[in-house]
Amino acid sequence: MLTLPWTGTVAYNFLAPVLFGGSPIHLETGLEVLTTGLAVLGASFLLAWAAETAEKDVPRAFAIAVLAILAVAPEYAVDALYAWNAGAGGATTAACNPAPSMGTQLGEACHDANLAVANMTGANRILIGIGWAGIAFYTVWQAYKTRDPAVEKRDGFLTDVIHIDRGLSTEIAFLLAATVIAFAVPLAGGIGMFDTLLLVSLYVLYIGIVVRGDVEDGEEQVGVPAYFQAKRRAMRIPIVLSLFVYSGLMIFIAVEPFAHGLEAIGVSIGVPEFFMIQWIAPLASEAPELIVVAVLVNKARSTAGFNALISSKLNQWTLLIGTIAVIYSLGLGSLGTLPFDTKQTAEIWITAAQSFFALSILINFEMSMREAVALFALFISQVAIEFLILRVLSLPHPEAASLTMLHVYTAVYLLLGVALFYRRRHALGEVYARAGNAARTAVGKEPVAIEGGD
Repeated sequence: MLTLPWTGTVAYNFLAPVLFGGSPIHLETGLEVLTTGLAVLGASFLLAWAAETAEKDVPRAFAIAVLAILAVAPEYAVDALYAWNAGAGGATTAACNPAPSMGTQLGEACHDANLAVANMTGANRILIGIGWAGIAFYTVWQAYKTRDPAVEKRDGFLTDVIHIDRGLSTEIAFLLAATVIAFAVPLAGGIGMFDTLLLVSLYVLYIGIVVRGDVEDGEEQVGVPAYFQAKRRAMRIPIVLSLFVYSGLMIFIAVEPFAHGLEAIGVSIGVPEFFMIQWIAPLASEAPELIVVAVLVNKARSTAGFNALISSKLNQWTLLIGTIAVIYSLGLGSLGTLPFDTKQTAEIWITAAQSFFALSILINFEMSMREAVALFALFISQVAIEFLILRVLSLPHPEAASLTMLHVYTAVYLLLGVALFYRRRHALGEVYARAGNAARTAVGKEPVAIEGGD
């Protein structure tokens, strides 16, 4: 397998002698997975402490945005690898249609182009289907011990509700805009530089707004963040930067061998490569941010946790797609459009539809346990059914059946999302009013009054 100089495997083999002495470390697959998994776990704690400490000096939304970028950096690296290989192998829309034979350089390049999209869509769907839903369950469960004020206990089965801070309106508004744009990405026949320009500009605009926000008084910190926040500013800022850099580098180094180790184990027991690339590798690369959010929830800071989840989704839906097109063009040697097949078009649409449905749940600033169950059940059932279609059932045309199943789930997500947005249309107006006020504040204008707002 080709590996780019900036990916985790090369960094791991280059830095291992420096950090530990001797030759690059070559571990058996199981031990490698254990070692790198523990490294990801430890680095995730450092990343959470850095973000919490930084809240004393910068707006919380900006600190969380930095955390989100660092936590998903390995996902960028994995996608960059496939995008580069696709470009370097000459994969273009014309060359890959019809698909060339596997085993040839062009066939492998077109396959890598599809893997880049599959890995990206898998990571995004995991983040919502497992991340958002799982953290919601964990938040309610932990509230019995932490007394998290964001959790409202209600009578009945799965009726407890997590209230979302209305301060997250900016993140929700930008993510909804990115989701609408994502539906149009396949219409151009691939991911091109226009998509990069549009989506990256959207993220830059978001960062420009949140970085100019006020530094909140914030919640009183405990443990390591409280210790660092007590330091004078001249010492505190270098500490925060060092934690961000070290934890981000450690995650970047460790996640790729962790993901590849899991892939090797999966393939050895008969799990198909494409399934591993779309679901197992992204699950490994999403682990740091899920650990970080779990740490925040454990401190009864579910608001900061959901901020991190939404911010992670936003930067994956904007910067990640933009990165794919840029790296592909560098590999190709000229500006180009990353091609993908009909199956990946359906994968992008179901991913956008899932995001649309998830936002329709959050638009009224709360998530119930029933809604979390719906997110998880729709996600896990789709993955399970696809696995059955492609690997277990003996269907005459499994690829066509898989494609139909993706379209059905896309329609279900959209119908549920439209219904919820219609019922909560007043909440949608409040979200964009609050996001507009954040933008006005960022450019020095006075915010306008929001009807019914606080």
